[in-house]
Amino acid sequence: MSIAERDVPMPDLARRVREQERELAELRERLAEWQERFAATPHRETAFTTVSGAPVEPLYTPLDHPEEHYAEKLGFPGEFPFTRGPYTTMYRTRLWTMRQFAGFGTAEETNRRYHYLLDHGQTGLSVAFDFPTLMGYDSDHPRSEGEVGKCGVAISSLADMETLFDGIPLDQVSVSMTINGPAIMLFCFYVVAAEKQGVSADKLRGTVQNDILKEYMAQHAWIYPPEPALKLIVDMFEWASQNAPKYNPISISGYHIREAGATAAQELAYTLRNGFEYVERGIARGLDVDDFAPRLSFFFDVHNDFFEEVAKFRAARRIWARRLRDVYGATNPESWRLRTHAQTAGVTLVAQQPENNIVRVAYQAMAAVLGGTQSLHTNSMDETLALPTEKSVRIALRTQQVLAYETGVPNTIDPLAGSYFVESMTDRLEADAERIFAEIEDLGGVVPGIENGYFQQNIARSAEQQQQEIEEGERLIVGVNAFTVDGQEPEIDILRIGEEAAERQKERLDQLRRDRDDARVDETLDTLRRTAREGGNVVEPMLDCVRAYCTLFEIRHALEEVYGSFKEPIFF
Repeated sequence: MSIAERDVPMPDLARRVREQERELAELRERLAEWQERFAATPHRETAFTTVSGAPVEPLYTPLDHPEEHYAEKLGFPGEFPFTRGPYTTMYRTRLWTMRQFAGFGTAEETNRRYHYLLDHGQTGLSVAFDFPTLMGYDSDHPRSEGEVGKCGVAISSLADMETLFDGIPLDQVSVSMTINGPAIMLFCFYVVAAEKQGVSADKLRGTVQNDILKEYMAQHAWIYPPEPALKLIVDMFEWASQNAPKYNPISISGYHIREAGATAAQELAYTLRNGFEYVERGIARGLDVDDFAPRLSFFFDVHNDFFEEVAKFRAARRIWARRLRDVYGATNPESWRLRTHAQTAGVTLVAQQPENNIVRVAYQAMAAVLGGTQSLHTNSMDETLALPTEKSVRIALRTQQVLAYETGVPNTIDPLAGSYFVESMTDRLEADAERIFAEIEDLGGVVPGIENGYFQQNIARSAEQQQQEIEEGERLIVGVNAFTVDGQEPEIDILRIGEEAAERQKERLDQLRRDRDDARVDETLDTLRRTAREGGNVVEPMLDCVRAYCTLFEIRHALEEVYGSFKEPIFF
């Protein structure tokens, strides 16, 4: 029943229903006639599909999305099922948080970049860590050789974290940290760095990614086997719900799943099913779902297919709301409300004609905002070549600011709602996700799916298909396989990180080890190991390790002695 029919007397309602049925029958006849004329006209030689390969019809009508499902499928912004947005007023009250993913070299260098970004209007920080940090290695570990500070900032101890946020009030700035395998350790560094500023954990705002399931599926930055890794995540849920209620202890990420080659439907389904897994683990611990679910956040990719991406965000909110309410018994609307960060698609950036990446990012950013994101990172044009320069970062940030203040896009909520195309695509993505959920349940759940290679193989097949389409010219990429430039490509300045960062980090670590209390280090690490063996929550003993200036690898290794390490089975 449509909203207009709710208070209509029954005889009038019956007449109106008959009229609607007659109108739809007439529409079907007229559509069939139009389709005959359409079929008789030559078309462009191209596959009319989304980036994900889903067919796109030439025309969408009320037949593709009947109006009577409005209340069930759409509703109002800020109300169940949240299809039209997680908040009642959306951007009319507060614009999305504008973040730029930044980190390189040492903590001192990145701290200067953060001050630059904040001075130029950025409203939140997003930390990029170097590869050794992502894997839980100190900068002076043999396996860190040649990688220190190259793809992000090197953080090996509390001392580095203190330097990273020097002069940045952590009770006023929201900070997102993209790290997974050693996420709990970096979270503890962050909490204690805030303590050193006089900021208690209950005042912290931000997110740590901490999504280990997608690492096994797509990105491979893991340390421990799935079960102990999941246990650490639930430890953080439990601790944060009691001590850091404004902080999001996980950002359930589809971004890296999509970047690895997944389709939009796979990104949507795998991400949400991972989210359900975390909910189930929290409930199994004995936590009340309404105590931790409101702080679960999400992180989605924004790819090139404009309307598919808008529909993906809308479908995600609807699916999450229904599952949390109807399956997991959440009664607090805050638990039903899916909130998400978004990042433009790094995989779509190309080295050829890199200035074109500015245009790609602008369209992707608009799709994210029309989809209702709460936070957004726009990639810089040169990120496919190197870490971004200050100029390219500024252009990426200005892209968001132009969108926010000049286009009028934020003035109305969910402006594409009611589009027959967008609503039909939202429904299709929801149906595709439900089909994939069923496949995963048939396997026994997410962890068995990881162990038997279900996710890894499906993502690889999708990536192979997309690459084949590009190589065969079925999918055109401007400047790559179409509209190319003969001769020398124009050069752009790029940021180069030398080995000086590694040398400075080694010196800092040497000094730290000389200055700290070794007896206290050993004592706190022993307590951490004992707590892990006994199955207790490790956050508090880990905070004590951090306060003693134990290094990242020392903490990683202490838990590895208890939990072991993960080695991926061979699937290909």
